[in-house]
Amino acid sequence: MGKRSRLRKKEHQNNSKPGGRDNRDNAGWGAGYADIIKENKLFEAYYQELGLVPEGEFDQFMAAMREPLPATIRITGYKSHAKEILHCLKNKYFKEIQEVEIDGQKIEAPQPLSWYPDELAWHTNMSRKILRKSPLLEKFHQFLVSETESGNISRQEAVSMIPPLLMKIEPHHKILDMCAAPGSKTAQLIEMLHSDMDVPFPEGFVIANDVDNKRCYLLVHQAKRLNSPCIMVVNHDASCIPRLQIDTEDGQKGTLFYDRILCDVPCSGDGTMRKNIDVWKKWTTSNSLHLHGLQIRIAVRGVEQLAVGGRMVYSTCSLNPIEDEAVIATLLEKSEGALELADASVDLPGLKWMPGITKWKLMTKEGQWYKDWSEVPVNRHTQIRPTMFPPTDTEKLANMKLERCMRILPHHQNTGGFFVAVLVKKAPMPWNRRFPKLRKEQSSSSLPQPEDSPVGTPLPETPLEDGERDGGKEAGEDSPKEPEAGDQAKEPNVCGPPPNKKMKRHGFKEDPFVFLTEDDPVFPPIESFYDLSPDFPKINVLTRTHEGKKRHLYMVSKELRNVMLNNSERMKVINTGVKVWSRNSDGEEFGCAFRLAQEGIYTLFPYIRSRMITVSVEDIKILLTQENPYLSKLEEDAHQQAKKMGMGSIVLKYRPDKSNPDGPQCPIELCGWRGKTSIRAFVPRNERFHYLRMLGVEVFRDKQGQGPREEEKEVKEEVKEGETENGNKDVSPKQELRGENRGDEHLKGDEREGGGENLTST
Repeated sequence: MGKRSRLRKKEHQNNSKPGGRDNRDNAGWGAGYADIIKENKLFEAYYQELGLVPEGEFDQFMAAMREPLPATIRITGYKSHAKEILHCLKNKYFKEIQEVEIDGQKIEAPQPLSWYPDELAWHTNMSRKILRKSPLLEKFHQFLVSETESGNISRQEAVSMIPPLLMKIEPHHKILDMCAAPGSKTAQLIEMLHSDMDVPFPEGFVIANDVDNKRCYLLVHQAKRLNSPCIMVVNHDASCIPRLQIDTEDGQKGTLFYDRILCDVPCSGDGTMRKNIDVWKKWTTSNSLHLHGLQIRIAVRGVEQLAVGGRMVYSTCSLNPIEDEAVIATLLEKSEGALELADASVDLPGLKWMPGITKWKLMTKEGQWYKDWSEVPVNRHTQIRPTMFPPTDTEKLANMKLERCMRILPHHQNTGGFFVAVLVKKAPMPWNRRFPKLRKEQSSSSLPQPEDSPVGTPLPETPLEDGERDGGKEAGEDSPKEPEAGDQAKEPNVCGPPPNKKMKRHGFKEDPFVFLTEDDPVFPPIESFYDLSPDFPKINVLTRTHEGKKRHLYMVSKELRNVMLNNSERMKVINTGVKVWSRNSDGEEFGCAFRLAQEGIYTLFPYIRSRMITVSVEDIKILLTQENPYLSKLEEDAHQQAKKMGMGSIVLKYRPDKSNPDGPQCPIELCGWRGKTSIRAFVPRNERFHYLRMLGVEVFRDKQGQGPREEEKEVKEEVKEGETENGNKDVSPKQELRGENRGDEHLKGDEREGGGENLTST
């Protein structure tokens, strides 16, 4: 037995003894991490000396840091079902849990976050561990899990919700999320784009980036829940994310500048100690010193790509001014007036925050303090940089208005620690403005380009530092139509930089994104079968394969299509588009080889003019609880509509009945299949549960092996009854959901998604 094996065996024996790990986990809901003591003398000394916490509140601050973080949920705001979910939460689940006691701790009734609009965010004193493991809260937990997977609820830390709210998103905004994973803030940005659910394709879009290839797929999973055609996930280092080209309205090539940028940079995370317990053990001032340079580079790259008049929100989950005010001060100083801090004090009424500071000191992990760059010894100049200290010019410091930065302290509203600042761009960045512009005469040997188009990008006249070097590679912002260096073929006797190096690609190799042409043979049968309106944007449809049969069809917005077609060599796209059709081989005999996909129904619905059946509340209950009900099971109106319709894919449409206030007061569209004598809904499991809850049907599964609760037995009996009357089952639930709720869909394109299933009903 090797040394490692002996150590593992010894550790296992120790953990099995009384007081070992197994016993810690069962000691109570607050147990776990018992070996990590929530003490860090360096942390306490550092923040006490800085004076970030108001006088007399430091003990409260430290006590709050040692408490577990409360559970917080956010209801998806753009979904038309948000009010229904809120009504369900307030009138059912919150009432059931408010009197519960666990380990002597009384569960308080959940409360809305006072500063979040429309009561769409709630918090409770339950920790995440209590929520997961307490049998008394199992029904509430299942509701949260199911609705989260459906995209109707997001479990997100309260302070994490702040940056998107401060960005003031409009549906036409072009948005960049620079460090997006795991994606909770990205989801908020998508929601804000879709504030008007009647508009299937907002003019704006979100490009969500992350440097970690694996975390990009976590980001995809978050974004996929919202079924938006306006989101694209890319994989780049945020500090040198490429500048993108687009076709402008006048037919020229232009540079893409973003209206809004979220710059939530990597940080030491000392504001997350309440949920990331290991930060207590690992925290040291060195973490901030190491990250400071990267944070500046990312922020500089962000403001370079921000449109004049646009807003960039810089945020960290750190309280350290080295990562916060020092970065903002550096940005403002480099910008020479091109940037200014916006006053966001009135944007979130009810939120308690501390203004940014103008004086701070720096401490090494050995406890050595430095007030100014002049005090730093030469041997530490590589670790400690001048930008880490406050500006020495008092007038310049006052003009920066650093007090407009916002620091959220944990003990003020029972949250995590957070820092956020809103920057507005007033003019192009100075290192872009001062480039001389060289033009190259049109040459027959050059690549095709617009007439009189500027091409070569000259080098800067003055040396640039840090993030400015990134700016030095780009064309001046005052000439947005200027292509990047290296885009055009280099000609003799022309002054210009060397061509760009080929972009290195890491991680999983993605399938291609192939846009269909308007005359693609796949369209005529689809247009005829669904009677698509003439304004249906066929050019926005894409697939994930160059060859063979197209298994799935996706849609993106017109603006994202523009970005993708012009930048295929500049960026690594991980995922984009929402699935709208899936191939069904048996559908060809009914006139169309593609059935509708539930995730894309809200995008497609405005263009579909046939294959629709209007259903009632009772019809939806039958369709979602019985697997293959006969047509005669439907109420008379829906039954007559279905009888007149041929076999194949259909839309089941519900519209609110104002005379029935107990029914859902929001429209519902479900994908289905009209069989020979039966009808069925093709809806993923969690969405099924969601709609059933909206209709007042309780869906609750007991833990594995303990059988269903009484409420679910009723649903199962209805399913069984439907099967008995039909005499057979066309497709098992697993087969049905395999096409609609495929878990690995985002990992790869059509190869991993598999072919279409036989979905014919009897």
